Amino acid sequence: MDEMIEYVPIVESPCISVCVMDAESGWCIGCGRTLDEICRWGETDQTDRDTVMEELPARMERLEGKPI
Repeated sequence: MDEMIEYVPIVESPCISVCVMDAESGWCIGCGRTLDEICRWGETDQTDRDTVMEELPARMERLEGKPI
């Protein structure tokens, strides 16, 4: 029976469950990702996720203080 269990890895995500998109930049004000990045997050490779993760601090800094 144990051989029927499939291991599904947990994918690290920057999501904080504040899913509101900034109209000007197209970035989520909660995590900084675009809709395309959010949609493909679980299906993309680690290199792509790492590239996006590196960009997020600068995006979030640009979003800081913007009205919703």
